[in-house]
Amino acid sequence: MIRPVKLRGIDKEMMPIGYGCMGQTHSYGMKGSREEMLDLLKAVKEAGYTMFDTAPAYGEDNEKFLGAALKEVRDDVIITTKFGILHMPEEGGSMDLNSSHDSILKQVDESLSRLGTDYIDLYYQHRIDPNVSPEEVASTMKELHEAGKIRAWGVSFAPVDYIRRAHAVFPLSAVENMYNMLDREDEKTYFPLCEELGLAYVSACPLAKGFLSGTINKQTTYREGDWRNRMDLFKDETIDQNQVLLDMLNAYAKEKNATAAQITLSWEMHRVPFMIPIPGTTKKTRAKENFDSVYVDLTDEEMNTINAQLEKMNTVGMHRR
Repeated sequence: MIRPVKLRGIDKEMMPIGYGCMGQTHSYGMKGSREEMLDLLKAVKEAGYTMFDTAPAYGEDNEKFLGAALKEVRDDVIITTKFGILHMPEEGGSMDLNSSHDSILKQVDESLSRLGTDYIDLYYQHRIDPNVSPEEVASTMKELHEAGKIRAWGVSFAPVDYIRRAHAVFPLSAVENMYNMLDREDEKTYFPLCEELGLAYVSACPLAKGFLSGTINKQTTYREGDWRNRMDLFKDETIDQNQVLLDMLNAYAKEKNATAAQITLSWEMHRVPFMIPIPGTTKKTRAKENFDSVYVDLTDEEMNTINAQLEKMNTVGMHRR
């Protein structure tokens, strides 16, 4: 099994894979009932997940569902949520950003109330606010930490210099960016930074919105409101161009008696010791399948071979940030 991990400031050992809650209420054209989502989240916990990633920008119910589902096991899990986006539209448009001191104090109290808890394990700045310096944000995080409202903090999709400046004021614990086999630019920039500063790298979209699960093809249809309807990644010509990667994943999956998704996630967790992918799904079977990737071992030789193959592929990734 792949090694457990610990985050700076959080006195809990956790599995090296987390569960992303976004899809329950945002981006995929479907919103399940409260009963369905609570049942799903409890099944996710039973599958072995110990880290759960949510955000108010995904809709207020997202935090409410998570808090209710984990109420009885609160101290055994790591809850991560976010601040900084007051509104994130379902279909394009501009985000409403605010990371001012007073706004953050209001946002954290609202999240605590929705989650039904008195502390947040890991609190991310969801997107940087161009009107607020990293030093000011870090100072606010220090204030929240001293008040016992957060255990640790991180940033999502922030520039390297921003991270360094913030870290100098109050140390971060994690960076959350987009990373997967199709989008590997962060290997050159954020990986060295995380290693230097002792940060976890939390991989959002580790399965590229499901593309790397091996279950999507040119005949796949999506619900109305599903962002994948308008993403270049899911157009026929892109699927054709990326087929070489899917073929490689399927070959390893067959050899390892695993699935393409499990090979993808195992590769990420083997890539660097500070990696934590957070795949999301609204299907119990997929959640269990994704978690069980921690039991799929890839040798150093296999990792080297996969990495060499990836370098030779002319694949197309997702639009960044």
